Amino acid sequence: MLGVIVFAHGSRDPLWRLPIESVAQHIVRQEPQAAVSCAYLELSEPDIATAARQLVERGATRVRVLPLFFGMGKHAREDLPVLMAQLTASHPEVTFEQLPAAGEDPRLTALLAQIALETTG
Repeated sequence: MLGVIVFAHGSRDPLWRLPIESVAQHIVRQEPQAAVSCAYLELSEPDIATAARQLVERGATRVRVLPLFFGMGKHAREDLPVLMAQLTASHPEVTFEQLPAAGEDPRLTALLAQIALETTG
């Protein structure tokens, strides 16, 4: 079973989580058989280890981690690979895949440009 972790920085503000959770909900709508969870680097819960454990408990044998960072900064470039190695060590029977940072996808940058240029009202 496919598992997906939508991974973001985290914030103490509970409203900050809404767009992150919205991405997770869109994934479930597009792929109802997937096990999906949000996880956060800091300031929010669950952390990535907890989210991964929960997905494995639900039957995930392959887990894709989508970093919701605009670019490959320190968190995506340095912190996340360490966390990914820890996940692999904790769950050797599961294949973990780190996807590129969301902002690195040209479809997202094109959409943001389109949003900026749209006229409203």
